[in-house]
Amino acid sequence: MYRRVLLKLSGEAFGSSQAPLDPVKLDKIAQQIARARDEAVELAIVTGGGNFVRGAHLQELDRVIADQMGMLATILNGMALRERLERLGVSVLLQSAIPVVYAGPIDARRARQALIQKSIVVFAGGTGNPFVTTDTAAAIRAGEIGADLLLKATHVAGVYSDDPKKNPKAKLYKELSLDEAIEKRLNVMDLTALALCRERKLLICVFDISEPENLTKILRGRRLGTLVRP
Repeated sequence: MYRRVLLKLSGEAFGSSQAPLDPVKLDKIAQQIARARDEAVELAIVTGGGNFVRGAHLQELDRVIADQMGMLATILNGMALRERLERLGVSVLLQSAIPVVYAGPIDARRARQALIQKSIVVFAGGTGNPFVTTDTAAAIRAGEIGADLLLKATHVAGVYSDDPKKNPKAKLYKELSLDEAIEKRLNVMDLTALALCRERKLLICVFDISEPENLTKILRGRRLGTLVRP
């Protein structure tokens, strides 16, 4: 069993083709997290912002401005997730790497105290710096809070040898080492994030969060998705 877990949620977890912030998807993800809290695991979350804007894709804008827009988008998702969780009676601490009046600053000590008190901690704003992905932010925050496991939520079963949507023969890896993931440049996390996880000897699990019980099953010790070992 895990004591403290960091969950990385991409913007895809919050939005759909109908709306960048889909209330149905938001409710589903909040309900999963609320159930996960009942597993006696301390849970922190890093939010992505790709449902609103992906900085790296806004090639017509200055990259720094585009990345800043992307980081602001992660705060919108963090605020929405906090509101939904609080509706479910879950205590939430929202911290942001970008100074905003709607969230507190990143404070690892306060975050750890909140986790001990069984609050959910939501980290938004990425790292506060351009040219850095929320994968890297997740690796940093996991290190700051002393997480046992970094969970990367996706909408596929785990890590594949190729894009499974384009190549039906793509192999699903059940287990990998961080060295393998880096050498093969597999779509686990970006290379900076993987290097940080290797340095911290942090275990990663990539799994499909679109299956409603997967998060709870993993927190109970069930092997799902792809395990990436240090």
